[in-house]
Amino acid sequence: MILYCATTNAGKLREFRMAASANCTIEPVPGLETASSPEETGITFEENAVIKAREYGALTDGWLFAEDSGLEVDALNGEPGVYSARYSGAEATDESNNRLVLDRLGNNPNRSARFVCVIALVRNRGSELVRTFRGTVEGSILHEPHGTNGFGYDPIFWYQPFGCSFGEVDRAQKQTVSHRGAALREMMQAVRQIMPRTDATLPD
Repeated sequence: MILYCATTNAGKLREFRMAASANCTIEPVPGLETASSPEETGITFEENAVIKAREYGALTDGWLFAEDSGLEVDALNGEPGVYSARYSGAEATDESNNRLVLDRLGNNPNRSARFVCVIALVRNRGSELVRTFRGTVEGSILHEPHGTNGFGYDPIFWYQPFGCSFGEVDRAQKQTVSHRGAALREMMQAVRQIMPRTDATLPD
């Protein structure tokens, strides 16, 4: 069974593939590299995930999912939130985004934060929204980056059960608790229940 993933982010694709079930192959959407990116006008992760899934769903007849994810810092009123990827501007990098979070947070003692991922699953060339799936992981923001693993905000995200940042653990360990893995596992469970009822020609 193939599920098409609407992302050009190699790190995200890697994590999705690691969390997929044994009878499922996750592939990038054909033609995604040259497709126009939809304007992410939503104010929630759910809204933006659906926008992307419907837009990119037109590229294939198969089942397709898109995600929107990011970091929410309580002391910053939920920022960066849906702007996580471009928090520090149009030319944002992981490093500049991390630095902006740290600068704005300063020495604030409230450093609670969470990663959020919402996946939207569509079919019939994006015309049918099957469901959305949400995963979160709670942590806190460090005062400086630690570790070179992962991507995005991983080096400044402290996860207490591991006793280190997400930037200091390997991919397999992170995947067991990550927001992206949690959302995908929820989706895979739903797909196994949905597909036999909705399309007998697709393998389960």
